Amino acid sequence: MSKTQQQGKLSINTTNILPIIKKWLYSDHDIFIRELVSNAFDAITKRQKLTTLESDITFDETPEISIRIDKKKKTLTISDNGVGMTAEEVEKYITQIAFSGAEDFVKKYESEDKDAGIIGHFGLGFYSSFMVASSVEIQTLSSSKDAKPVYWRCDGETDYVIDKGTRTTVGTDIILFIDKEGKEFLEESKVEELLKKYANFLPVKINLNDKEAITNGQPLWDKSPQDVKEEEYKEFYQTLFPFSGEPLFWVHLNVDYPFNLKGIIYFPKLMHELDTSKSRIQLFCQNVFVSDNVNNILPEFLTLLQGAIDCPELPLNVSRSQLQNDPYVQKISNHIVKKVGDELAKRFKKSFDEFKNDWKDIHPFIKFGMMNNDTFFKKTEKIVLLTQSNNELVVLSDIVEPAKEKNNGKIVYAQSKDQVVAHKSFFEKKEIPVFILDAVIDHHFVQFIESKIDGISFLSIDNAVKEFASSENTEEIVDADTNKKPSEILPEIFKEALGNDDITFESKPMDISGPAVIYEDEMMKRFSQMNQFMQRGTAALPKKLTCILNSSSSLLKTVIDLHKSGKNDQVKVACQHVVDLAVLSNQPLEGQQLESFLSRSFDLLDAKLTD
Repeated sequence: MSKTQQQGKLSINTTNILPIIKKWLYSDHDIFIRELVSNAFDAITKRQKLTTLESDITFDETPEISIRIDKKKKTLTISDNGVGMTAEEVEKYITQIAFSGAEDFVKKYESEDKDAGIIGHFGLGFYSSFMVASSVEIQTLSSSKDAKPVYWRCDGETDYVIDKGTRTTVGTDIILFIDKEGKEFLEESKVEELLKKYANFLPVKINLNDKEAITNGQPLWDKSPQDVKEEEYKEFYQTLFPFSGEPLFWVHLNVDYPFNLKGIIYFPKLMHELDTSKSRIQLFCQNVFVSDNVNNILPEFLTLLQGAIDCPELPLNVSRSQLQNDPYVQKISNHIVKKVGDELAKRFKKSFDEFKNDWKDIHPFIKFGMMNNDTFFKKTEKIVLLTQSNNELVVLSDIVEPAKEKNNGKIVYAQSKDQVVAHKSFFEKKEIPVFILDAVIDHHFVQFIESKIDGISFLSIDNAVKEFASSENTEEIVDADTNKKPSEILPEIFKEALGNDDITFESKPMDISGPAVIYEDEMMKRFSQMNQFMQRGTAALPKKLTCILNSSSSLLKTVIDLHKSGKNDQVKVACQHVVDLAVLSNQPLEGQQLESFLSRSFDLLDAKLTD
């Protein structure tokens, strides 16, 4: 042992050990890169700050962080030209686990510019090194006047060594002797990947094995929005999300008070999937990547968007992997919700045509947001659009009063344009618009809107035919043989001919062109649709249908005559065909029903042609 060498044991403060046990849990070993690079940047930031506070401290060289890999020695070295440490500071910040150098630095200069941009908890983050290293050395030289270089080594146990160091320039080297399990971190490509993941936007040069500036440097969100061009926003989007095409538009967050928040949130094209299990917004803390899971910060619906937010004051836990529940977080969340809502309302007002063009891409996001956040609902309730069957987009709030005045508050919708075809002339004649609600979320959205807007309800097109079909000015002639009206006879004939207990038959004279309409109860229809979506791949629930027979139809009058003549086979064929045509007017026939319909159609056509 040399005269200058000192030995000791790592000191674990009992007041700090419990929080460590409770909160220190890294899920990924590669997190050590983030911690050590963050510490290196903190050291540079401290030195820059000290040059303005203490006259004997200078910083003439270019601030930089260098990473070197030596495969023969199996070492990974992270070097900085930051503030460095004295022997006393090494004792204080390194040997006493969970003693935060950043916090101590802030306290010392708290009368100055607050935390001066310090990221880390220097000391505890350093010990993430031992997740991949069997041994760690430090070579450091403090910027303090007359400071001497310091050497520190620990082999992963509580024993350590402090001795005279060999570093000749101000700064710190952290030398990791990588263990067998961590050998992937001796690959340059792997380390470069992690540097671009965690430190891509640190405003400092980061070199790897003498490759200069492998990261992007200062992020776009640090700029003022008025200083950023449209092309810069698009290029930055590609940096965050390569191969994603162009975004529709974006929201630039830049807040200094009452909290510090920056970021850019993009609206991507084609947001039709409501999968929020993987967030598309990245979280940074002072330009260091923290997580791509922001569910604890943002409402679920905002995670359908893409982008990045940077909030240095978020109450991160020690590992920075998760966020604590905190009222402060809620304030940030509310602010982002308002900013996004305001941006949408502004675009709606500024250029309605552009907003309409974007609607097909952004409507699932807006609807999902309205359903999940009352603040967002209030910001966007006047900008919701509906698509008419003629492809025209109209504002929902503009059709509410007309629907109340003309249609008893009923808004008619179809699940596809094909569903409108069979009933097109009927609704045109009635001057009742039909809207296409074909997205998965629309089943939920219509019920949500009904709960929010008094006096309106959505009605599927098959139910609407039944609702608006008129029986006025239609007089039924009593059948002389049965002494019954056609509307009384027809349900009995169909029930007897088909014997289908899943269909209830009713009859009345209607001003429709076809012989029958078939529908499912509106609430049951919505329930079965949502159930089918939630349990994809499972069999659909059995439907209880109601078929209303048009007693004004000449075809059904012929069916009555066939029935009276005892031609039961022909009656059965006619009744089944009428029901299938009614179903076909709403949706395609499938399986056995389609096969029977086609076979029956061929037979009827053949009989007609050979008659």
